[in-house]
Amino acid sequence: MNKTSISASISVKDADIAKIVLMPGDPLRAKYVAERYLENPVCFNTVRNMLGFTGIYKGKKISVMGSGMGIPSMGIYATELYTQFDVE
Repeated sequence: MNKTSISASISVKDADIAKIVLMPGDPLRAKYVAERYLENPVCFNTVRNMLGFTGIYKGKKISVMGSGMGIPSMGIYATELYTQFDVE
């Protein structure tokens, strides 16, 4: 699948997001992690300034995306990633 999917909070090509997503609260922390630890990070989401990146870490495709503040925000992003983008 290489179609573009859009949810209320995330807009991404399905192939651009990994099955494993790290979710720090702060989107700028997600950017920091991506730039510091991932090889060839690519930004896949900027909707509502909630930055998401995908790259390679130790040979494995990994994504990192901010979750916002608190459990309600984390719940929204985690649910959308799991139900609409096949994230494990």
